[in-house]
Amino acid sequence: MKTRILSFLMILALSAHAGSVAAQALSLSQISDYLNQLQTAQGGFTQINGDGTLSTGQIYIKRPGRIRFEYNPPQQSLVLASGGQLAIFDPRANTGPDRYPLNQTPLHIILQRNVDLTTARMVTNAVSDGTTTTVTVQDPANPQYGNIQLVFTANPVALRQWIITDDLGNQTTMVLNELTTGTTIGDIMFNISAEMRKRGLD
Repeated sequence: MKTRILSFLMILALSAHAGSVAAQALSLSQISDYLNQLQTAQGGFTQINGDGTLSTGQIYIKRPGRIRFEYNPPQQSLVLASGGQLAIFDPRANTGPDRYPLNQTPLHIILQRNVDLTTARMVTNAVSDGTTTTVTVQDPANPQYGNIQLVFTANPVALRQWIITDDLGNQTTMVLNELTTGTTIGDIMFNISAEMRKRGLD
């Protein structure tokens, strides 16, 4: 898979919480339940790219299978996932978006309808530092597609950041701001064809 995919995929740094107290490590079942109950969410993000540069923007999630990354200026790129595809829109191009199968990216793991991290060979590492629980997850049938490292806090359980490692070992970190969950997000936000028409690319 091209490195470019993951350079656009944002994912995750931990929000600082002053005065936070030690929390019990989350179990894989607790994390799976959290992801399965996360139907919609939106918020800001800061992406740390592989070359050390930073990008910021807004993220919208509508499970299963849909996610939208809107990058702020000067980048102004857009990444959409829906219909089993990942589409990357480059504002400097006058052609259609680059498209890739979503199931060949680590994002597929957390966007699928039923997440079960207890599946054999899905979680390759799980650690807790007393404040956060970090799990490294891969597609057990296709580990060659890379992995995603998810960072959670507890009380209540919340996803704070993720790090995507591609098949070449390149890493992209996304730090999530406070996500607002349970919001109403229209399906049009994830419609690749509609976005192409909006940009005059159809």
